[in-house]
Amino acid sequence: MTASEQTASLDQSEFSYLNLALFCTVAAATVIGIPLYGYYVGYTLFDWVLFAVMYIATGMGITVGYHRLIAHQSFECPNWVKGIILIIGGWALQNSALIWCADHIRHHARTDTDEDPYNATRGFWHSHCGWLFYDTPHRIDKYEIRLRRDPVVLWQDRYYWPIVVSGLVLPFVLGAWWHGSWIGGVSGLLMGGLLRMFMVLNSTFTINSLCHMWGSQPHGQHDSSRDSWLISFVSFGEGYHNYHHTYARDYRNGPKWYNFDPSKWIIYTLSLFGLATNLRRLDPTVG
Repeated sequence: MTASEQTASLDQSEFSYLNLALFCTVAAATVIGIPLYGYYVGYTLFDWVLFAVMYIATGMGITVGYHRLIAHQSFECPNWVKGIILIIGGWALQNSALIWCADHIRHHARTDTDEDPYNATRGFWHSHCGWLFYDTPHRIDKYEIRLRRDPVVLWQDRYYWPIVVSGLVLPFVLGAWWHGSWIGGVSGLLMGGLLRMFMVLNSTFTINSLCHMWGSQPHGQHDSSRDSWLISFVSFGEGYHNYHHTYARDYRNGPKWYNFDPSKWIIYTLSLFGLATNLRRLDPTVG
C-alpha cells in the first residue's frame, strides 16, 4: 500500500471528537492547572510521594497486566490477581484491556502497515498519540476472539469507566485524609490522579513512537522496532522493544539481569509466591 493510499484509508476512518476532547482536557489541565495550583496553593511531600506511588502502580498495571499478561500471555495468574492488576491498569485511561490488547496484538501482527494502529511510518505524532483520534475499521475483528474468552477481561471492559473514576477518587480521598481538608483532597487528585495519568499516558506513547524511530536493532530488522535503555527508565522496562518484537511472549522485555525491567522483576516476584506461573521465555508468538 502506498503512502497516499494509507492516508486515504486514514481519512476514511471516523474521527473521534470525544477522544480529542478528553485528551486535550487532560493535557491542558495538567500543563496549565497543576502549575497554577502549585503556585497559589502548593504541594507537600505527601502529594509528590502519592504521585510517585500511583505512577508506578498504574504504569505496572499497563506493562505487567495489559501488555505482558493479557496481550501476550507471557505468564498466568489466578483470576483475583488478574482482576486487581486490570483495575490498576484501568486507572491509566488507556481504554479497557479488551480494546487496548486487541490494538496491541494487531500492532505486532501488522507492524508498519496500514493495519498497524500506531504505524510509525506515518510519523512521530501519529504513532505517539494521533492514532487515538481515529476509530479505525479494524476495531472489532479476529484479534479480539481470544480476548473475549477471558471473563475477567470482559468484566473489566464492562466496568471500565467506574474503574477510571475510582483511580481519581482514591488519590482525592487519600489527600483529604492526610491533609484533613477537601483542599488537601484536590492536591491529591491533581498529583496522584491527573499528573500521574498524564505521565503514564506519555510513557506508554513513547514505546509506540520513539521505540520505532530511535535506538538499536540487535535482535532483528524485520520491522522498525528499536531497543532504547533510556526509555526503559520511564516505561518500566518496555524500552527493549526490538527484543520484544522478536520474542513477543517473553515475560522479560530486558532479558539480561542488568537490563532495567522492573515489570519482569514484579512478574518473577509474583512467581516466587505462587501468584504467577508458566513464565515464558524466548517465545516469538504474538497472539
